[in-house]
Amino acid sequence: MPNRSEPIAASELADAARQLGGASVLVIGDLMLDRSVFGVVERISPEAPVPVLTEERETATPGGAGNVVRNLTALGAAVAFIALVGDDTAGQDVTGLIGGQSGVEPWLLVQSGRPTTVKTRYIARGQQILRTDRERVAPIEAKLADRLVRIAGEAMAATGVVLLSDYRKGLLTGGVPARLIEAAGKAGRRVIADPNGADLSQYAGATLVTLNRQELADASHMPVHDDEAIAAAAAAVRDAHGFGAVLVTRGSDGMTLLHAGGPRDPAAGGAEALHIPAEADEVFDISGAGDTVVATLAAALGAGLDLPTAARLANTAAGIVVGKLGTAVARQSDLATVLSPASGALRKIVTAEAAAEHVERWRHTGARTGFTNGVFDLLHPGHVHLLEQARAACDRLIVGVNSDASTRRLKGADRPVQPEAARAAVLASLATVDLVCIFDEDTPAQLIATVRPDVLVKGADYRLDQVVGAELVQGSGGRVVLAPLLPGHSTTATVAKLRTAK
Repeated sequence: MPNRSEPIAASELADAARQLGGASVLVIGDLMLDRSVFGVVERISPEAPVPVLTEERETATPGGAGNVVRNLTALGAAVAFIALVGDDTAGQDVTGLIGGQSGVEPWLLVQSGRPTTVKTRYIARGQQILRTDRERVAPIEAKLADRLVRIAGEAMAATGVVLLSDYRKGLLTGGVPARLIEAAGKAGRRVIADPNGADLSQYAGATLVTLNRQELADASHMPVHDDEAIAAAAAAVRDAHGFGAVLVTRGSDGMTLLHAGGPRDPAAGGAEALHIPAEADEVFDISGAGDTVVATLAAALGAGLDLPTAARLANTAAGIVVGKLGTAVARQSDLATVLSPASGALRKIVTAEAAAEHVERWRHTGARTGFTNGVFDLLHPGHVHLLEQARAACDRLIVGVNSDASTRRLKGADRPVQPEAARAAVLASLATVDLVCIFDEDTPAQLIATVRPDVLVKGADYRLDQVVGAELVQGSGGRVVLAPLLPGHSTTATVAKLRTAK
């Protein structure tokens, strides 16, 4: 795709997004373990004026540079990852999480006596009430630094782009960044640096550096109040350290890319300053948005896209993740939805992961989510009656639909009559239905575990002990509703009648 500055059509960006899965990226940076403890607060402690959190569930995900890796794999990119952990339980946990991701080749060094960085967030009704950190910030041992640079040099031969993710925990300190940039130059690899702090000298010569507005102000000692000032400050930083380009993230004001392409801007020292407006419809949580930006940039450059296109994709990806709760990722399917949006009701048909993100947002606003499932082959009044009862029991309703393969296993080779896409589209057109998820398993157990609804609805022809997912939902404080059926309606009977009529 040619280097250019004019606006890019959404359809062309969608084509570019589909290329991200062909990228291979080497990520080097500070790895940490992010724990989240969810619960409810119903009283104040009698021991001190602090809330008492009754724990309901706990999650753990790779944080720091590990979240950059999560974003890259969500975009379909292949990743080689070099980081450091301690010889402790948290180190084992995060190693397992990284190793469990498809498309990741981990090189996790272990430093004895150094704790793995752990951040634990305590959350009640969508609000973070406390965060605790366990870490030791110090440069890594010299021998480990030498080993890191050696491994990185070997990994560069098999990857297209190098991404340095600095969270100031000690991995990218001293001369390590400069040695990595030098090795990348010899290997003919571009380097994206996401530094932390005002001293950018150790990243001199990087192909692209990403900074937020405050970091740019601290590094340049210049005003950053408007487009022209940001372009001037970015140009000063670029010239001072020999960067190829600078990307400035500006929150609700979008991004500014300063690079040597397109029309020259005197305020930007003769380079082009491309100002990209923000695209977020709603902002729920900005956690991890910077990781999404650098991951998307790396995947785009690794796929052979030019900088303006990479920046616009990164801006779109950032708009996606700030609309989700927690440290989220932008998947390739998310980009496709935004850049090539389905019309009308078809937007309701989503993946299990996307549905879970909707549930978290709904829960944040106090809305209860319901779930029911079935084949829904030929929609009849009995189905409509069930869906109306399910919707009456909750504020938002998700419907799980058996895929064609799942239906054949359950109903026989001559079913379904309608393909899964048609069945999902009909359900999505109903006002009672908020989201539709197609699942390929024989039961919706996995889908229920992912979505974690507050209310599980099934027809009254089932006993409570026969309802798949009942134990999980009730164990999480939810409830199961057995809805009365509308007699005289059956898809099997309808299909049989149609065949007899032939």
